[in-house]
Formats: sequence, structure tokens, C-alpha cells
Amino acid sequence: MAELPRSVERLVDLALEEDLSLGDATSEATIPGEARGRGRFLAKDDLILAGTAVASRVFERLGASCRFELAEGSRARRGEILGLAEGPMRALLAAERTALNFLQRLSGVATATRAAVDVLAAAGGRTRLLDTRKTTPGWRRLEKEAVRAGGGSNHRFSLGDGILVKDNHVAACGGVGEAVRRARSCGNAMLRVEVEVVDLPGLEEAIAARADIVLLDNMDDASMAEAVRRAAGRVLLEASGNMTLARLPQVAATGVDFVSMGALTHSARAADISFEVEPG
Repeated sequence: MAELPRSVERLVDLALEEDLSLGDATSEATIPGEARGRGRFLAKDDLILAGTAVASRVFERLGASCRFELAEGSRARRGEILGLAEGPMRALLAAERTALNFLQRLSGVATATRAAVDVLAAAGGRTRLLDTRKTTPGWRRLEKEAVRAGGGSNHRFSLGDGILVKDNHVAACGGVGEAVRRARSCGNAMLRVEVEVVDLPGLEEAIAARADIVLLDNMDDASMAEAVRRAAGRVLLEASGNMTLARLPQVAATGVDFVSMGALTHSARAADISFEVEPG
């Protein structure tokens, strides 16, 4: 199996260390060292599968093999077999929980993302779904990959990936226009400048200062529709704040270019997946 990014390999190290630093007392007491077996991952929910590479890596680290029948981002139905693992029974049992933690969490993110993408698609607009930096510390790469597996798009990966002037930057600079002008004059010319505004006058300031993208923070639907009318294609518009599945059709109807949802990564419910072993 190809190596994963170094940050993910470190995360696997940490996860296995916290679970196995004292060994596996139960398996060592009950399972002969030479015993072998196989196990299968079973979907207990309808879900979008994500996290297959890192889950497989956990088994590989402990001397077992693992393969998934479905590709990353595939839709799985309840009761469907997702993948298989085989090797020493002790290794299978030691890897089980750590692998499931990755697989369930990341499949949950992908599943939540696909639900939002499907709602936007049904609304018939052009609004694209974005994630945020509201991710689990250390898990950002994996969670953002899971968003992509679910059909969403990534916003910034880190603070250095783009210029996003938020409310505290605006307060520190004395206004939306001044903050954007500073970003334009001192920032990396290769990075687009996005600024957060809370009202229509802020939008006008941002456009006048030549922002590339304006984030409409916690605006109601009528204000967002008016923002789209006033912007008239001169800047890209991103809607954010209190976004729910129920609200997405109305947001898409305003004509904004993007909608960002922190809930994709900070509040996604883990998918229900089991791992069942048998001797072999």
C-alpha cells in the first residue's frame, strides 16, 4: 500500500499508541498467537464511504491486510459489505476500534456533505458547497478529503492558503474597505482576497476596495438576494452562518456562488459501521 501523507501517518501512530501502549490484555489472554481470522466491515446505515485508505493503513501497521469493495465516495446501503480484512486474529482485534474510529467519523462527514450537495442540486441553482476550518485538530486533511468524497469543495486548508479578512481583522483595521486595501497592497498577489461583511454597506465597501470574494455572514435570505443584485457579478459571493439542510434551497435561490457549512466537519454524525470477525 502506498504511503499516506506524513501528517496522516503521524495520526495513525498516535491513534495506535493511545490504544496499544500497554498491549491488548484481552486478546493476549484469550486468543492464541498463531490464530488467524478474517473480518468484514458492514454498513449499518445508508452512507457515503470515506476513510478507506487510513483504515486500511491501521490493519497494515499491525500485520494484517485490508481491502474495500467500494471506492472512496461510493454510496453504500444498509447491510452492504464495505470491505474485508484478514490476518492474525490478534491483529484484527487490535486494529478494529482504531480503524472504525477513522472510517465512521470520515464516512459521517462524507455522508453529511452528500446530503447538502444533493439538496443544492435539487434546488436547481449553481451554488457550490464549501467546508470551513472548523475541523478536528490533527484531522483536517482527512476531514477535508471526506468533504470532497461527499461531493463538496474545500475552502482554505490553512491560514496561508488564502486571504480571508474576518470581523476581527476589520475591527483591527478600522473598516472593511481599509482592511481589503491593506490586504491588496501587502498580501501575496497570487492569493485571492476574501472579506467577511455583515450588511449591505459592508458589501459596497468591499466591492469598492476590489475584493475578489465577499462572505455574507449571517445575512437573511432577502439581504443575500439584494447583495447578489448589487454585486452584479463584480465579486463572488459566499453565504455563511446558521446554514442547515432545510435552509439551503432558499439560500441557493438567492443566487450566491457558494455556501459554506462548518457543520459538515464539526457536527457530522459518525456513520454506523460494524466490524465482524470469524476464525480462518
